[in-house]
Amino acid sequence: MAALFSTLPFADKSSFMMMMMTIGVLNGAVSVNNDHNSKNRETADVVSGNGSKPFPWDKIRLPKHVIPVHYDLLLHPNLTTLTFTGFARIEITVNQQTSSVILHSKHLQITRATIQRRMGNSHTEKEVMVLEYPPFEQIALLAAFPLHVGQNYTVSIEYSANLSESFHGFYKSTYRTQEGEVRVLASTQFEPTAARMAFPCFDEPSFKARFSIKIRREPKHLALSNMPIVKSVNVANWLVEDHFDVSVKMSTYLVAFIVSDFKSVSKMTTSGIKISVYTVPDKINQADYALDAAVKLLDFYENYFSIPYPLPKQDLAAIPDFQSGAMENWGLTTYRESSLLYDPEKSSASAKLWITMIIAHELAHQWFGNLVTMEWWNDLWLNEGFAKFMEYVSVSITHPDLKVEDYFLGKCFDAMEVDALNSSHPVSTPVEDPAQIQEMFDDVSYEKGACILNMLRDYLNADVFKAGLVQYLRKYSYQNTKNEDLWNSLAHTCPVGDTQESQLQGDGFCTRNQQTSSSAHWTRREILDVTTMMNTWTLQKGFPLVTVTVKGKNVHLHQEHYMKGSDSSPSTGYLWHVPLTYITSKSDTVQRFLLTTKTDVLILPEEVEWIKFNVGMNGYYIVHYEDDGWDALISLLKENHTAISSNDRASLINNVFQLVSIGKLSISKALDLSLYLKHESQIMPVFQGMNELIPMYKLMEKRDMDDVENQLKGYIVNLFKDLIDKQSWNDEGSVSERMLRSSLLLFACARKYQPCVDKAEEYFMKWKESNGTLRLPNDVKTAVYAVGAQTIEGWDFLFSKYRLPWFNTERNQIEVALSISRNKDKLQWIMDQSLLGDVVKTQDLPHIIVFVAKNPSGYHLAWKFLKENWNKLVQKFELGSPSIAHMVIGVTNQYSTREQLAEVKEFFNSLEEKSSQLRCVQQAVETIEENIRWMDINFEKIKIWLQNNM
Repeated sequence: MAALFSTLPFADKSSFMMMMMTIGVLNGAVSVNNDHNSKNRETADVVSGNGSKPFPWDKIRLPKHVIPVHYDLLLHPNLTTLTFTGFARIEITVNQQTSSVILHSKHLQITRATIQRRMGNSHTEKEVMVLEYPPFEQIALLAAFPLHVGQNYTVSIEYSANLSESFHGFYKSTYRTQEGEVRVLASTQFEPTAARMAFPCFDEPSFKARFSIKIRREPKHLALSNMPIVKSVNVANWLVEDHFDVSVKMSTYLVAFIVSDFKSVSKMTTSGIKISVYTVPDKINQADYALDAAVKLLDFYENYFSIPYPLPKQDLAAIPDFQSGAMENWGLTTYRESSLLYDPEKSSASAKLWITMIIAHELAHQWFGNLVTMEWWNDLWLNEGFAKFMEYVSVSITHPDLKVEDYFLGKCFDAMEVDALNSSHPVSTPVEDPAQIQEMFDDVSYEKGACILNMLRDYLNADVFKAGLVQYLRKYSYQNTKNEDLWNSLAHTCPVGDTQESQLQGDGFCTRNQQTSSSAHWTRREILDVTTMMNTWTLQKGFPLVTVTVKGKNVHLHQEHYMKGSDSSPSTGYLWHVPLTYITSKSDTVQRFLLTTKTDVLILPEEVEWIKFNVGMNGYYIVHYEDDGWDALISLLKENHTAISSNDRASLINNVFQLVSIGKLSISKALDLSLYLKHESQIMPVFQGMNELIPMYKLMEKRDMDDVENQLKGYIVNLFKDLIDKQSWNDEGSVSERMLRSSLLLFACARKYQPCVDKAEEYFMKWKESNGTLRLPNDVKTAVYAVGAQTIEGWDFLFSKYRLPWFNTERNQIEVALSISRNKDKLQWIMDQSLLGDVVKTQDLPHIIVFVAKNPSGYHLAWKFLKENWNKLVQKFELGSPSIAHMVIGVTNQYSTREQLAEVKEFFNSLEEKSSQLRCVQQAVETIEENIRWMDINFEKIKIWLQNNM
């Protein structure tokens, strides 16, 4: 699944966006309190209608007594009544004698259930009692006879339900045609735990089975599922039943089906796989880019993994209402419209990059996640970290013009931001209930997972790494895996025909001799113990700070746990195996050193003026240079910044400000380094400079510190003024040049840099006079709209265009502009409309509320809105989901007063335990505490520095 909020780098983080029930049982109805707080229980308090039977299972994880082999599903959604009926026939095998079958069901009204067994040539089918335990979303089928080991049985369940009003399960989606007609469709989103909302099932990743699916629909609709249709039967004049081919063996969360009136375009890959893109009819002309990208990417993955894609087709469907970025359902990947549809005439450069990356992510999952699946959600990163990593590997080859490799280190910075907090978690961490599972879909699983894989590839070299991945995928196809299975595959692989004299030892480890090429060698003869090394990165939270002290030719190294916070004294017991890389003033050849102890010393061949570690930011660690180490690097940037790569410059910017946060450096030293940015022109150092400097004045905006705040804003504008002035107001240049232009102009106009504002106002007036028909350059639209929306008349005109179908590719840009208005009534109205979901889609609410929260005129409104609508938001987006986390953190992460901290704590402490204990709440509180501490220490120093340097 592509997390929507793992977005592309953007100049101002405030502008990020590229981004309970009554149950029916066989013998009566029982109403049960939905107590989700219990994990285990001595005896279940759910009983059947006659009040005599306890629930026979007391754990949140299903027993392994019974294993599903094959599901036969028939679903009939009614898009008028917004209900559906279902029939599930599940073939099961018994591993341990039992008289009950425990499986998952949520919000399903079960009307009949039977268990059938074979005795010779005869079949006996008996109705069974159904018990339900809603806190664990489980049902129990109680057989009147024991189910014997090794025997096959068939469970049959008839049921009905409402189409979900949220974004998960089998849910309702709507869209408006160009003529204004509202049409309804039904689609699915099952990951992580919502297949149970569409059919009773063993809804855990390790219970893989085959699926035969039938869908009933009206003749005017079409049905899609994981597999192609093999036949369609007319059940009645008004009803068609589509039969889909039997699936490969897969987990329940990958099942998908859609009933809609979509149109499609198709192409074949070189190996004969049919690729189709499905959209609402009015947007089919925006499907071609995604289709071509998907064909290229599937061809790439088949070649890279040396494993054929196992299905005959791959559909990509753009769903009008969609919570995340996309979902990897096997053979039927689903997407938010803005993650799939591209209009060459209207879409921005960042949209092209985003869409390509999302498709690459979901298609990578067809191998990592679908073919080989993590055993349990604690190792979600095996799915998501890999898919995020493979986005960059694949797109760098299939779409070299996008230069995706330039943006990878931004993902590592994003991960480090949350991983530096005490509330972070190891990449692999225990989870049990659905809310905890939802919380795993975060920057640690996605971004950190990808970054440590990239570091491992750099450590092993690309050929060894690739060979290990292929071995892993082949060995565990159609199975489930744990962390160690991957490390074992990588550790037991040596590159074929290796010129570096790598060899496989008797213990299964590759070794390399010391005399090897500079691109791959490690100082000292190292045994590549991948498991031990990678356990230090996946089984403990956080990342190392490596302190470098140069004394002559000796480089003294020291590692410690980097952690923010007032009580962030160095953590004992934290130790990483850090694959260090470095270049020096005397050699730009990358040298390597594996740091496995707390301290170590490496010896240089000669004394150097400067040394730069973590070359290209390929490692997931930050570096502090003691004594005059930073001064030497600051001088280098000032005198000849292109002597090191743009990624190295971006990493120095990031590291120097992170060191301020833990008191290793003064803010004045970091600001001294930032002065060189006056001469910077590359996208990642510019973005990183803005991402470090802008939040500083954002903290001040919420503390009435106008004088220093305005001085700081002036300093930042002046820093980038020359680069801003060089920007042309057109769509020319490479993708990175276009993205840089878009972000710089939005920043300049938002900061009221007059030449930018004048130009944007001129464009907006001409566009308005043409009634929106004038074609604006795609990459300057956000800046133009943002300036235009500052007046009530301009805001109203912009919103009138937002509602029109031919502005659909620009909706994200318009939402940014509408959300940075200074008119509080408008800001409140746009949030209210997002929650209603009629003219503004509710899927867009999480980023709209965060845009408003970053607005000095709106942050009070956003916080009030979050508090007043908390229950509605949780009901719509799910507790623990990335959407909830994005809102909680995004609304509060620029607070920096003790009053604001007290208010945030008071609100979340007033909620029931499940909400108050969310990781995102802990992150929000920690971040505010850190902001308070940071401002207390640094505000006066910033004030003095600005006086001396302005």
